[in-house]
Amino acid sequence: MKIFCVGRNYVAHAQELGNEIPDEPVIFMKPKSALLQSHTPFYYPEFTNELDYECELVLRISKNGKYIQEKYASKYYNGITVGIDFTARDIQKELKVKGLPWEKAKAWDNSAVVGKWIDISPELKKNDINFCLYKNKELVQQGNSSQMIFNFDKIIAHISNYFSLNIGDLVFTGTPAGVGECVVGDDLEGFIEDESLLELSIK
Repeated sequence: MKIFCVGRNYVAHAQELGNEIPDEPVIFMKPKSALLQSHTPFYYPEFTNELDYECELVLRISKNGKYIQEKYASKYYNGITVGIDFTARDIQKELKVKGLPWEKAKAWDNSAVVGKWIDISPELKKNDINFCLYKNKELVQQGNSSQMIFNFDKIIAHISNYFSLNIGDLVFTGTPAGVGECVVGDDLEGFIEDESLLELSIK
């Protein structure tokens, strides 16, 4: 199982971190060990002093594929949920200054959290999905899939030009503006539309 992530896929988020707007999807990966298993507590990692949440829509791959054309991409995923790409922002800043890869900031154990899955049906308007994150009952981040620079099908097609997609792979599709820091004791809750799909406490 592979975890693909898309960076800078919302204009406002790219701007808030001082990044350029990309002309193709920015792809990075997390290992299988990055996925927080259900019913497993999340502990604040010892190696960072600036832990940020990044709330995202996450796709579940349902069909093996490579070199997938965009017009067929929707046949390769069948589930969606809300997830959190946890980022050790202080470490990422150091790595970016040095021009080094992000893995130490992004790909550590339990840094990827996903909620309960929703089956993608023909009735689901994939280009108009509202999602949001609450921290301690306060709205801190919200977005809509229409705000993506690269939509779901473009992302799937692009990834498949470089990597095989396999059943069970996950695709974090990017975070909107509003990323922020969390500390021990914070409670996070993620929604798609009005449905709560993810609850997490920082231990």
